[in-house]
Amino acid sequence: MQFEPTRIPGVVLVKPKVFGDSRGFFLETWEERKFAAGGIDARFVQDNHSFSARHTLRGLHWQAQQTQGKLVRVVTGTVYDVAVDIRRSSPTFGQWVGVELSAENHHMLWVPAGFAHGFVVLSESAHFLYRCTDFYAPQHERCILWNDPDLGIDWRLPAGAAPILSAKDAVGTRFRDAEYL
Repeated sequence: MQFEPTRIPGVVLVKPKVFGDSRGFFLETWEERKFAAGGIDARFVQDNHSFSARHTLRGLHWQAQQTQGKLVRVVTGTVYDVAVDIRRSSPTFGQWVGVELSAENHHMLWVPAGFAHGFVVLSESAHFLYRCTDFYAPQHERCILWNDPDLGIDWRLPAGAAPILSAKDAVGTRFRDAEYL
């Protein structure tokens, strides 16, 4: 298993070793000792699974209390996954990093607490899994507007394609007005 730091410290691209043959493949998606050695010392309390159609954009979400670290991966399809640093005291505050996660590359992304998170589906559909370090608390959930001009996130949508948004995501808060951590 390889743990590759991204340009924002703490956000880590995880590349598991895939053992494949004519029958299919096998890979580890979590092994506490290996992840701790790779700098990710996490205890997970909740697993989530979402299914989304092409161009569905979910995010940018975080919890103001009961903050969550998330280990995310895709089991079918392809997404572009984004983490935005919302830690006011961080030298990378307000910066974002994005990676492509797919069923083909088997990569995972560790998004620690202190980041807003979102993804957009680039394939026809995608099954997206995420393990969380704290429980979902809807009363503490917050959302930054996906297309906030101060962030300038390139969601890799094709020219002219509009994202499919939930009502909540369509009216997210501007980054400059958000409740930071």
